[in-house]
Amino acid sequence: MTSGIGRAWARISSLLPTRTDLAEMRRDPRRDLLAGLTVAIVALPLALGFGVSSGLGAEAGLATAVVAGALAALFGGSNLQVSGPTGAMTVVLVPIVGQYGPTGVLTVGLMAGLMLVALAALRAGKYMQYVPAPVVEGFSLGIACVIGLQQIPNALGVPKPEGDRVLVVTWRAIEEFAKAPNWTAVGFAVAVAAVMLVGARWRPTVPFSILAVIAATVVAQAAGLDAAKPIGNLPSGLPAPSLSFLDPGALGSLMAPAVAVAALAALESLLSASVADGMTVGQKHDPDRELFGQGLANIAAPLFGGVPATGAIARTAVNVRTGAGSRLAALTHAAILAAIVFAAAPLVSKIPLAALAGVLLATAIRMVEVGSLKAMAKATRSDAVILVLTAVATLALDLVYAVIIGLVVAGALALRAVAKQARLDQVPLDRGDHSAEEHALLAEHIVAYRIDGPLSFAAAHRFLLELTEVADVRVVILRMSRVSTMDATGALVLKDAVEKLKRRGILVLASGIRPGQRQVLDSVGALDPLRHDGREYATTPEAIRGAREHLECAGILPALPIQQTATSSEEALR
Repeated sequence: MTSGIGRAWARISSLLPTRTDLAEMRRDPRRDLLAGLTVAIVALPLALGFGVSSGLGAEAGLATAVVAGALAALFGGSNLQVSGPTGAMTVVLVPIVGQYGPTGVLTVGLMAGLMLVALAALRAGKYMQYVPAPVVEGFSLGIACVIGLQQIPNALGVPKPEGDRVLVVTWRAIEEFAKAPNWTAVGFAVAVAAVMLVGARWRPTVPFSILAVIAATVVAQAAGLDAAKPIGNLPSGLPAPSLSFLDPGALGSLMAPAVAVAALAALESLLSASVADGMTVGQKHDPDRELFGQGLANIAAPLFGGVPATGAIARTAVNVRTGAGSRLAALTHAAILAAIVFAAAPLVSKIPLAALAGVLLATAIRMVEVGSLKAMAKATRSDAVILVLTAVATLALDLVYAVIIGLVVAGALALRAVAKQARLDQVPLDRGDHSAEEHALLAEHIVAYRIDGPLSFAAAHRFLLELTEVADVRVVILRMSRVSTMDATGALVLKDAVEKLKRRGILVLASGIRPGQRQVLDSVGALDPLRHDGREYATTPEAIRGAREHLECAGILPALPIQQTATSSEEALR
């Protein structure tokens, strides 16, 4: 009992902040504070935009960036990760808002946070490494397309049409724009996006997103442009924590959306943390701690009216590039955004929605890594298929289904590749101490096959077909020392092949069966016919001698002279 409590406490304590984290924050605070300021400037328009896109408003995006950003930075498993509202999560939230309303989204976020904490306790973070790169690339491409399409209504200056399918909503928005064009909104969106894209190439370290948004806001206010619809009133500060949104009666119906949100939060956060590791030297995140931190962040954010959060790849990359070395940078980013919420809410409320749409359009474009996509598409045909299928599924269905489809297809193609590695090759008989004439006589009646690679369900039936089509011989020797792995299907197929050959009057001998294969073969009774007739041998030469004895007893081959038999026995003992 005591040992169980001790193990549980050790597990919990491994997920909590350590003294090392505090020591790292003291190492170079000036650099981390500057990095946090830069990330906050980049994150402000993104938080506002993703909050608006989610359907809960700009204030929800800011609350998420502050609360989730601080908790994930403090309890997460990466020193450099920056968390908050993201485009990928917005894609998942839009249909949830449409079906369950704002309270449904907040409840889903709370449930997803609890699931993430449970995943951390179960040490599920390590399984992220099994997601194939083409699935991740296709997922990212699909997300970029969805984020861009979601901005079309605000970029065109039309009310968001009804619907939860982004393609349908985009088409309806275009139809509304055609009836009454709003070129002012289009101008703001295009101008902000252009400034961000061109500025990023010219001066990558300058936060052009906030500069473009400020300029658009000043122009809209100075010119009194009614067509440039602003965000609207924002509360001066975060709301008090509350569980008033929670509806216990709806928990059952919200379970599936909560699983989808938790899966996406885990996938995107661990992917972002891995990207941060790859951009630095000596940094390595703890995947289980990262899940724990994201879980706490998603439990707390809904209490303050925030939406579900994840690790944000773009903001994390900015954090790394500006010199962040510890969690202090991400904490500073959250603190600065909190100060903006309390001190500058009236100014932020005047930002045109079209300007935020331009920010997110530019963000979507920058998410598409053309070089990575080309490299992945050229790698193999299977990689290209997985990438395209995942991207299309992300656009047409939803993110979780897209990842599941990508993983299933990737697994099927991987099994197909493994199955092709399994070979059944006819090999010449070992000459041993036989004369050339005697060896030729043996070869007329005995055929040996070597099984190479995995004998699993993916290759088993092809193996059965090849083996049972063996020519008219008297003995078949199966050399199994090179079988890398075997499952129950492979063992059953082997048993079936032995029985079919036996019905044709062909004796089957086996050699080189490994201990690891023996348990599988025993479990399905595949060794019974071999054991019963004494037809299992340790080595191939022994199997050939056993086949020779069988042919002698059947009168097909003449018996060896006594002296040669003794010599053969001595060779076998050696």
